[in-house]
Amino acid sequence: MTPTPASSSALVDIQLGDRSYPIVIGAGLIDRPSTWEGLPRAASALIVTNDVVGPLYLERLQRALQPHYARVLHIVLPDGEAYKTWETLNRIFDVLLGQACDRKTVLFALGGGVMGDMTGFAAACYMRGVPFVQVPTTLLAQVDSSVGGKTAVNHPMGKNMIGAFYQPVRVVCDLDTLQTLPSRELSAGLAEVIKYGPIHDMAFLDWIEANLDLLLARDASALAWAVRRSCEIKAEVVGQDERESGLRAILNFGHTFGHAIEAGLGFGAWLHGEAVGCGMLMAARLSERLGYVDAAFVGRLTSLARRAGLPTVGPALGAQSYLEHMRVDKKAQDGDIRFVLIQRPGQAVVQGAPDALVAEVIEQSCRS
Repeated sequence: MTPTPASSSALVDIQLGDRSYPIVIGAGLIDRPSTWEGLPRAASALIVTNDVVGPLYLERLQRALQPHYARVLHIVLPDGEAYKTWETLNRIFDVLLGQACDRKTVLFALGGGVMGDMTGFAAACYMRGVPFVQVPTTLLAQVDSSVGGKTAVNHPMGKNMIGAFYQPVRVVCDLDTLQTLPSRELSAGLAEVIKYGPIHDMAFLDWIEANLDLLLARDASALAWAVRRSCEIKAEVVGQDERESGLRAILNFGHTFGHAIEAGLGFGAWLHGEAVGCGMLMAARLSERLGYVDAAFVGRLTSLARRAGLPTVGPALGAQSYLEHMRVDKKAQDGDIRFVLIQRPGQAVVQGAPDALVAEVIEQSCRS
C-alpha cells in the first residue's frame, strides 16, 4: 500500500441509492471554495461546534460558507462525551427554533464524534429531517463516526441508546485539522484505524504496523492514507448494510467491551477510542479462548495498541459490572450479549459467549 500524496484530495463514495454521498479527504479543504459547492440550497446554515474546536476553525468555516447562505448561524457547546445528552441536544433545537430556521436549513457538524452524533441527530429530528454536513476534526471522527449515518445521544444507562440512522449529504475530512489534535486524541483515533485490519484487511494492519511512527508524528501522507483506506472499508461495509442488520455490526469490534468501560467509569473518564482500543484486546482474548485465533495474534494487537499509546489493561470495574452494561448494548438480543469476534485474521463474526468465559476474559484483561 502506498500513501496518497498529501497535496492531493481523495474522494470516497458511500453508495446508498438516493442517500449516497461523497467523503472528501484532503488538506486545506475548509478554506477551499469548491469544497462547499453543490450543497442543498438554503437561506440559513447552522454550524454546531464545541468550545475547543470553535476557537480554531469556526471563523474559517463561517467565512467559507457566507457566499452560499444568507445567514450563517452558530452554536458553541461544551466539549466532551459527558455533554452528549438530551439536554445539550435541546440547545441546538433552541437555536433552530429561536432563529426561525426552516426545513431547508443545513446543519454543519464541526468537531469530533460527539459533535457529529448530536448534530446528525438534531438534523434527523428537526422538522422531521433537514440536511447536514459532517466536518470532522478528529482522527476518530474522520475514519469512523462521521461516516455511515449513525446519530445519537447517550443515556446514563447506555451509550448511543437514543438516536437514528440519518445520512449526511457530504463528509469533509480536512487533514490539516489533525495537526492541532492533542496527542491523546490522536491515539484514541488510531484505535478506530487499527480495528479495520483484524475485521477486514490484514494488509492494512501490516501497513499500520510499518507506518505507526509516521502516524504518531502526524506525517501528512501517512495520515491521508490511513483516513482514506479506513473510509473505503467503512464505505464498503455500510453500502451493503446501512442499518446494521448483519454485516455492519463487525465495525463494532471492541465496542461491546468499550462501551461498558465508558458507562462503568462515567462518560468522559476515558476517551471513546481508548475504551474501544482496550475493548478490542478483550474481544481478541475472547476470540482466542473460543479457538478462533492464537495467542500470537492477541500479542500482536496488544503490542500495536501499546505502541499507539492506547490502554492495554481494562479498568477494574468487576466482571459483573461489565456484564450488566453489556446487556444494554444495541447488539444484545433477548438479554444475550453479542460480541464482534475475530473468526480468523481479517474476518469477523458476531456471536454470543458464555457469561462465565466472558467474566474470565474480563478479569484477565484487567490485571494483565
